[in-house]
Amino acid sequence: MEFFEEKRREVMVHIEKFMLEKMHEYLKPIDTIWQPSDFLPDSSRDSFFSEIKELQESAQGLSYDLIAVLIGDTITEEALPTYESWLTMVAGVSKDEEGGWMKWTRHWTGEENRHGDLLNKYLYLSGRVNMRMMEISTQYLIADGFDIGTGNDPYRNFIYTSFQELATNVSHRRVASQAKKDGDTLLSKMCGVIASDEARHAKAYKYFIEKIFEVDPSEAMIAFEDMMRKKIVMPAHFLREVGLKIGQTFGHFTDAAQRLGIYTAIDYVDILKELIEDWHIESTTDLNEAGEKARDYIMNLPSRLLRVAERMKNPMLEYKFSWING
Repeated sequence: MEFFEEKRREVMVHIEKFMLEKMHEYLKPIDTIWQPSDFLPDSSRDSFFSEIKELQESAQGLSYDLIAVLIGDTITEEALPTYESWLTMVAGVSKDEEGGWMKWTRHWTGEENRHGDLLNKYLYLSGRVNMRMMEISTQYLIADGFDIGTGNDPYRNFIYTSFQELATNVSHRRVASQAKKDGDTLLSKMCGVIASDEARHAKAYKYFIEKIFEVDPSEAMIAFEDMMRKKIVMPAHFLREVGLKIGQTFGHFTDAAQRLGIYTAIDYVDILKELIEDWHIESTTDLNEAGEKARDYIMNLPSRLLRVAERMKNPMLEYKFSWING
């Protein structure tokens, strides 16, 4: 185990210099990147109340399922303290404040933090949401923690974040598209800029794993296989509401996303295919026997998952969320 961790730390030190060189590509300057106030009614202006009225009128056109998905997405984004603390526990992330990986984690957290801020304020102003119920779910999600099957292994963690950032990009992009159809152009713009952030962050984590494959291909392949065998769970898989047990709301949230086509089982397969292509899994060489077996499993997985996904029926609308008014 000590050798395993020591090797991981060596690799993290090796790829840290590549991360620092590319960091400016994957993160935007703080002074010029968008902030939530760029999109929200300005309380210092005389037009503040008329802008809120306009926002609320547009929000009335959003479907029940879309509001449910948006709330679930917001709660997920607001559980950021969990994700930041998890990333600081990864092997090879020096706790030195000036260390490159801590610098990355703090700057990444700073960008992600804007997402929950923006969506929370929008939902508060929309009049569609029982904010207290939503806030309780957010506090539960942070307090309950999460187990995504990565432990403190940087390989598994970066494979997870690569997949997860691609998934959140899809989800926010589709919410933006649906909001536009429902006549809410402001929400559409908000989710569009959030999706763009997620796409940049996905590029970063994919690049980190690409660099790991260059120096430790067998262990990277085994880590990839292990994460796919466990299945990539969403950060909000412990989601719950007042009076419910841990994780009991999550299935209803994913049902709403599946019904609207916001994030589906087919999307899961498409993300897996994208990672297989971007990390050149098929043509990776210098693998040991376990690495070869892992690659065979990964290469055969998309077609197997697709067969399952194509047989899935769309879930019926049968659940009332405590978060949604009326």
